[in-house]
Amino acid sequence: MESFDCTIVDEFYTEKLRKQNKVTESAQGTCRATKIGHILLSNGLTVLQAPDFVSFQKGDWPVSGEKIPDLVALTMGFSVQEDLSWPGLQAGPLFQRPRANVLVVVRGVDGLTLPQSVASYPLENPVPFTLDSVAETVHSLFAEDTPVVLQLAPSEERLYMLGKANAVFEDLPVTLQQIRARLSQDGSVLTSLPLNSLSRNAEADLLFLSEVQVLHDITALLQRHRHLAKDHSPDLYSLELSGLEELSRVYGQDSPQYRDATAILASVLKKFGEDVYSLYGNNAVVEVVTVKTFEAPLTRKSRSILESKQISNPGSPYNLAYKYNFHYAVVFNIVLWLMIALALAVIAIAYNLWNMDPGYDSIIYRMTNQKIRLE
Repeated sequence: MESFDCTIVDEFYTEKLRKQNKVTESAQGTCRATKIGHILLSNGLTVLQAPDFVSFQKGDWPVSGEKIPDLVALTMGFSVQEDLSWPGLQAGPLFQRPRANVLVVVRGVDGLTLPQSVASYPLENPVPFTLDSVAETVHSLFAEDTPVVLQLAPSEERLYMLGKANAVFEDLPVTLQQIRARLSQDGSVLTSLPLNSLSRNAEADLLFLSEVQVLHDITALLQRHRHLAKDHSPDLYSLELSGLEELSRVYGQDSPQYRDATAILASVLKKFGEDVYSLYGNNAVVEVVTVKTFEAPLTRKSRSILESKQISNPGSPYNLAYKYNFHYAVVFNIVLWLMIALALAVIAIAYNLWNMDPGYDSIIYRMTNQKIRLE
């Protein structure tokens, strides 16, 4: 097998080498595992930041796209319906959980140079997914604490906020018209980013810059509400960026616009992860999922989490309950040991009543009713 320099493979601008078949999948996997220099991502999951008690193991184990919500739930200390038999994440402390989990999905990425990270894994079966199940778990377990839940896809103008997010992000521009108006205001990213070949007038370029602006505004609003990072309820953020996908469609992946946008996004994601991690007191998990294209279109209906109807068994036309669910072990142990304790209590009471000495009865039983009335 030929040997490759990982620092060369990890540079995004090696598309020509890829076309000449000089960079193989095995070499890219080796670079991911050894973590020399930068990380080349194409259909992958990268953990940018994580506290020490969330133990991600370095390796090249593939993770399925449909298991990403379960992985996020486990990092936050929640249980899942099916065990995740994946060696990349080890069980952590029972009484510690991250204060926040931030998942950024970047679509249209063929390669993205990211800085040194906690761990990186290849992504297989890149099907569309949402964190709705995790959001429902957060809401059900911490309803009184009103945690921050934010799910946002700027390009599709898809927004879902829950809890304190409605107050924190009420000034966050969410529609494309609002975001583009924000780009023309003071403090926009246009004044600080090296646009190079990107244009302020092209639609595809503005879509990408709008998503970068949203990342900047989220951290700015969180810095304004630092007290949220100190409460006991975990927060959840899910962001989906498709600006690179549109640039790839309009200009092509060999275009200077796509290369400049890729370099900008890598830098922005690095700073975004560091800022969020710092705001939550180094107690947050920040993940980036990069996909070139999803294998199936994602259809999602807007709904309220408080009004959603739960069907115990969606696979049954008669709405029959499952034989057992993930609460089965807990309920079984509670019922089992309670029955054993009650049975032992009944046996002990019956034994003592059977062997009771009448001489030790109280005065009420030893004296007749007539004497009691005389006294």
